[in-house]
Amino acid sequence: MQYADVVGREQFVADTFGSQHWLWDAPDVFRFDPANRQLVGAEFRLPEESASAEDAARVPVAPSVRLGGLRADEVRDFRHEMCTVHCRAAGDSVLTCLRDLDVLDEPFDARIGIAPDVALLVQHGAVVGWSLTDPVRYLTTEYVGPDLNPPSPETQRLLTECLDLTTAPGIHGVEDGEPSALARLRAADEALRDQYEDRRRAGALRQLIANMVDIYGNW
Repeated sequence: MQYADVVGREQFVADTFGSQHWLWDAPDVFRFDPANRQLVGAEFRLPEESASAEDAARVPVAPSVRLGGLRADEVRDFRHEMCTVHCRAAGDSVLTCLRDLDVLDEPFDARIGIAPDVALLVQHGAVVGWSLTDPVRYLTTEYVGPDLNPPSPETQRLLTECLDLTTAPGIHGVEDGEPSALARLRAADEALRDQYEDRRRAGALRQLIANMVDIYGNW
């Protein structure tokens, strides 16, 4: 989605149709061009719940991604539930978010690539999830495009650490005030503040843990 500020976002929503945020409701967003009904923008939320390593290993690698898109049947707004669970590949090289773990009981019908490294997962004619390959490359703050330079190895390590801390089960240790979890949170925040290389991505990761640092960092 191409906009640089809140005003641009509001104009984009006004000029398109589909699913969108409403007040406290935050579903996944799909926006379509009313002229040709083609998909022109998507926004996904990362579910808090993290699948076990055993379930994550069940995510199929087939079929391969095919470039494509979505076309709405008609011009009307709708609601699309966000996914409930995410699966992390080794080294967080791929994030796969699913409607629920039941979709792993059957193969996917298709993987539709709608943007570089972003694919929609289709099963029985419905979108049941999405995947992002090489997520560290795309870390950025709101309204700012991703850095075109390759990410540093330290940023990759800190992405994994931040995901550990902000999703279940790791987040429960922070919320329960476990000393080891709080120490990891403070160490991650300090490492991100001190990371001058790959600054844009480090700033995005700091935003990811900012609220937790404010609430739990001084416990």
